[in-house]
Amino acid sequence: MKLKIKKFYDDAIIPEYQTKGAAGFDFCAHLDAPLTIPPQGIADIGTGVGVEIAEGYELQVRNRSGLPFKYHVGLLNGIGTVDSDFRGEMRVLLKNFSDKDFVVEPGMRIAQGVVAKYEHIDWELVEELSETERNQNAFGSTGLK
Repeated sequence: MKLKIKKFYDDAIIPEYQTKGAAGFDFCAHLDAPLTIPPQGIADIGTGVGVEIAEGYELQVRNRSGLPFKYHVGLLNGIGTVDSDFRGEMRVLLKNFSDKDFVVEPGMRIAQGVVAKYEHIDWELVEELSETERNQNAFGSTGLK
């Protein structure tokens, strides 16, 4: 699959897969200088690039596993979706969940992207849903073991 990408700035970094088996490619921070995110703070960080995604696909912006694990910094919105009709600069909303400052350096890998196929649906309004073994048992209904 080919994905069109535009650099909004000459020094923007094109996302790359870091290993042969990686599902996600890394987005890098496009900053003029280091940016400090204070404890519990939020930052809107540009990547300097935009993409053209084919209709029927989305680009999912996800956490890089090391940032939340090592530094307690992750995406504010969990997983972000970039729709096929968006043509602006990719931006990442990072939240510092820790009690220490976190410094984002220019060029730092701050998120990863995965392209996924989706389908639009047509809603069918019904009076009842089919029965299952689980039925309406919700959060935690299957236990921990």
